[in-house]
Amino acid sequence: MSVAVFCLPDRLADKNRPDLIAGDAAQLTRVAERIAEKSAAIRTELDALRRSTDVRVEAGVARDQDIRRLTAELRRLSRVGTDVCLGRFVRECGTVVYVGRVGVTEADGTALLIDWRTPEAAPFFSATLGDPMGVVSRRHYRWSREVIVDYWDEVFAGDALVGGGGSVGRRGGAALDSQSSFIASLGASRSSKMTSVLGTIAADQDTAIRAGSNGPLVVEGGPGTGKTVVALHRAAYLLYSDTRLRGNRGEILIVGPHRSYLNYVGDVLPSLGEEGVATCTIADLVPIGDAADDPLPEADPAVAELKASAAMVGAVETAVAFYEEPPTTAVQVETTSFDLQVRPEDWAEAFAAVERPVVHNEARDDVWQVLAEVLVARNLAAPVGCDRDDEQEVRRMRAALSADRDLVAEFRRAWPMLDAEILVGDLWAVPAFLRHCAPWLSAEQRALLRQPEGAPITASDLPILDAARRRLGDADAARRRERRRAEAAAQQRVRDIVVDELIAADDGEGLVSMLRAEDIQDVIVDESGADEGPSDPLAGPFAHVVVDEAQDLTDAQWQMLLARCPSRSFTIVGDRAQARAGFAETWEQRLRRVGVGEPRRSTLHINYRTPAEVMDHARPLILAALPDVEVPESIRSSGVAVEFGPTAALETILAGWRADRVDGVACVIGAPEFVGDDRVASLTPATAKGLEFDLVVLVNPMSFGDQVAGAVDRYVAMTRSTSRLVVLDDAHSGSDSGVLGR
Repeated sequence: MSVAVFCLPDRLADKNRPDLIAGDAAQLTRVAERIAEKSAAIRTELDALRRSTDVRVEAGVARDQDIRRLTAELRRLSRVGTDVCLGRFVRECGTVVYVGRVGVTEADGTALLIDWRTPEAAPFFSATLGDPMGVVSRRHYRWSREVIVDYWDEVFAGDALVGGGGSVGRRGGAALDSQSSFIASLGASRSSKMTSVLGTIAADQDTAIRAGSNGPLVVEGGPGTGKTVVALHRAAYLLYSDTRLRGNRGEILIVGPHRSYLNYVGDVLPSLGEEGVATCTIADLVPIGDAADDPLPEADPAVAELKASAAMVGAVETAVAFYEEPPTTAVQVETTSFDLQVRPEDWAEAFAAVERPVVHNEARDDVWQVLAEVLVARNLAAPVGCDRDDEQEVRRMRAALSADRDLVAEFRRAWPMLDAEILVGDLWAVPAFLRHCAPWLSAEQRALLRQPEGAPITASDLPILDAARRRLGDADAARRRERRRAEAAAQQRVRDIVVDELIAADDGEGLVSMLRAEDIQDVIVDESGADEGPSDPLAGPFAHVVVDEAQDLTDAQWQMLLARCPSRSFTIVGDRAQARAGFAETWEQRLRRVGVGEPRRSTLHINYRTPAEVMDHARPLILAALPDVEVPESIRSSGVAVEFGPTAALETILAGWRADRVDGVACVIGAPEFVGDDRVASLTPATAKGLEFDLVVLVNPMSFGDQVAGAVDRYVAMTRSTSRLVVLDDAHSGSDSGVLGR
C-alpha cells in the first residue's frame, strides 16, 4: 500500500514499504503543513498592515517596507511547490538532514528543511564514495504531479546496510537503486520550460555552483553537461550566500544567447525563491526601435570581423573627443549691461574643469557653468556701474550670458549635443572621420566599412553603439535640461524686471530687504524641472554577470559586459566545440586578451542529456573539424538508434511521434518553411542553442555549411536531443553516408 506523499507505481513495490518511506512521509507532510501555516500567518499580518491608519511619515515608510517584505516572502513560499524537498542524507551520528529549495523551520526554530545553499546542505550534493563527508547514506526524490513517484538511495558506509534491508542510521532502510531511477529521471519528457534540477545536481556541478564570486569563473563543458543548470543555480546561490549581493536582488545580470533561451529558463530562479534577477540577450543591452526585433546580421563577414574588435569599440573615445576640443578663436559678447570677450584660454579652462571620464551630453551643463563663472569673475573685476551687492549682479550677468545668442551658438558648436546613432553612422559614412578615429585600419578596410549616411544599424554595430551611448549619455535628457536652463534664465530676467519695478515703488515697509533675500528670490524662479524619465535597468553596474554560451562572444561584445561589471566578477559558461567562429585560444588566453582577467576554471566532463546513440554520430563530426576540443561522455543510452530518411517523411515522423507521446517537446532544425506550434518548435542551430527536446529532426544538415561553422551547427543541432534523433536529407540513399558530412 502507498503511504501519504508517496505514490509509487506497482513496478516499484519493493520500494513501497513503510519501513523505507514512512518516516519521510511524516517529515514531508509536516513540511507542507508548516509552509501552509507560515503562508496563513503572513496573509494575516499583511491584512493588518493594510488596514493600518497610522499615516505618520516614519510609520508609513515602515509599513510599506513590511508589506513589500512580507509580499515577497509569501510569493516565495507559493512558488516552491510541493516538490520543495529534494531529498535527505544521514550523518554518521544518525542525524537525518532534509534538504529543500528553501529552508523551513518550526515555530521554535527547529529545522524541518535546510536551504540547499547553506554549507550544511553541501554533503547532499558533494559526498562521494572517495570522500563521503561524514555521510552514511543519501536519498533523492523524483516528484511528479505533487507526489513522489520514485526515489533512489546511495550508501557510502560499508556497514550501513544490514542484511540488504536493515536500517540506515535511525530513519528507515535503504533501497539500493543508485542508478536506474537517476537515469530514468534524466530521460524523462521535456517541456517548453526548464525546471530546477536541484535533486540531480552532481558533485562537479555543485563545486562550480558554490565557487566564490571574486573574479571570473569559467564553467566549461560539452553538450548536456549541465552548464546552464550550473549558471542558473550559481546565480541563486550567490544571491543567498554573497554578502555583496544579499538583500539586493538587482545585482546579478544573466546574459543568454537568444530570447527563446530566456523564455525557456525563466521559471528556474523564481522556483528557487529568487526574483528580480535581470536577464537579457546581448541585443537587449542596446535596444534599437522595436524591442521585439533584433538588428539584422552584418551582410559581409569581413565587415563583421572588423567591427568585432575591441579596438573598434575604443575608436568611439577618439570620435567623441573630437567634439570636445576648445575653440581657438575669441568671441565677442555684447549685452545690455556689459560687453566682454570670450578668449581661447577661457574656453580651455572651462573644458578642462570637467572631471574625466566624462559623459559628454551630461557634462554640457558643467562646462557651461564653469565658462559662465570664468566670464562673470573676470567681468566683476571691472567697474560695472551698479551699487547692488555682487550676488545679485552675478545673477544678472549669468542670465545675460545665457540670453546671448552668439555665445550660446558658439558654445553649441564647441561642445555639441551628440546622438550615438549619428556618431556611429558618421564613422562609416565619413572616410576622413573614420581615418582619424581608427588610424590602424588600412585603406582597403576603411573602404569595406564605408556605408551611406542613414544605413540601418546591424548586429555588429551594437557594441560600438553601446560604447557611444555610454560615453555620450542620454541626448534627450540633456536637451530637456538645456531647455529648463533656458526657461529658468528667462524667468530670472522677468524676475529682475519685477524686482526693479517693486523697488522703485518701495513704500518703506521692508519690501526691498525681503526681495533681496536669497530664499525668496529662489522661490520666484522654479528650477526644479521635470522628471528625467526611467533609467535603463540593464545599464549597470552589476556586482556579478553570468554569461551563457560565452564561446560565441566577440571581443567587442565583451567590452559591453565589462562596462557593466567593473568588479570583473563573472560566471562564464561555454564550450569551445560550439563556437561557430572557431576558438583556437584557451579560455585563459581569450579572457586575458579581452580584459576580463585571469579566470579560474571548472570543467564538466559527463553528458547527462544526450544519449550515447546520438553522441556516437556527433563526436566524429565535431572532432573532424576541431580535433583539439573535448567531447563529453554520455552517461546513458536511450536504446533508440539515430534514424535517417528523406525530407518528405517529416510530417509522417511528427504525426507518429504525436500519436505515441502525449507529453514532451520536439524540434525541427533546418526547415525554415516549417511552422511550429506549442509542442514542436521550428528553429535554426543558432536559436536552438541552450535548449533541449525529446525529439530532434534535422533537415538537410549539410546545408548548414562545410566550414567550421557548419560542423558546429550540425553538432549543436544533433545534441539538442534527449531521446530520439532523426536526420532527413533530400538526397537520402538509405544510409547516413554523406548526410552528416562523414
